[in-house]
Amino acid sequence: MIRDILKNNLIPLDEYIFGTADLTGLIDEKFGKYRFGISIGKKLDDKIIDSIVNGPTIEYYDYYLLINKELTEIAGKIKKELIKAKIDSIAIEPTISAGSKDYEKHLSALTVDISHKMVATRAGLGWIGKTALFISKEFGPRLRLVSLLINQRPDENSYPIDKSRCGTCTICVDKCPAQAANGLLWNIKTHRDAFFNAHKCKEKCRELAMQRLNRDKQICGLCISVCPIGKK
Repeated sequence: MIRDILKNNLIPLDEYIFGTADLTGLIDEKFGKYRFGISIGKKLDDKIIDSIVNGPTIEYYDYYLLINKELTEIAGKIKKELIKAKIDSIAIEPTISAGSKDYEKHLSALTVDISHKMVATRAGLGWIGKTALFISKEFGPRLRLVSLLINQRPDENSYPIDKSRCGTCTICVDKCPAQAANGLLWNIKTHRDAFFNAHKCKEKCRELAMQRLNRDKQICGLCISVCPIGKK
């Protein structure tokens, strides 16, 4: 049932990935009965991502905001369809937009209610890369995520991914203008700070955005562009 609802709302279907996850014990107790999750990933336009060569472009920035808006709307539609199917849900909007006043407190997954990356790894859609990107099996890091929490166990079992599949590749590490990553591989027992300095990334993103966009924002995208997974 859930799968059919997702397929009917994710159009064209080949631009999306989705999966379900058991989040028992992984999210705040305040969510109560909502112990299961749905992860949805929307593929990003290759031309826009490939244009990120030395830093962010205005096209990428505008596109980033547009995709966030689209995913928010899609999650809202799916929520309505789930209600019709007598499945209660909570739609969790895409990660807060870069440059907002609340951005810094959202840098650590420990400070947010729901980590879209965590839901996606529990749904078996991918893993966390060396620069803390979510790397999907189908699109690499060239996607944006949105999540929903549901109060019923999904009708399909997911197979969570517990460790990185980046292997010895260090392209994103070498190309990171902030030198924010040390090359260590992620696994579910490793905190992000052990392999990636999000604050160094944030500061360099702001610097690049001022240089290239003339805007006080925090956005880069270079590690997304250079990752060979999902790159044509």
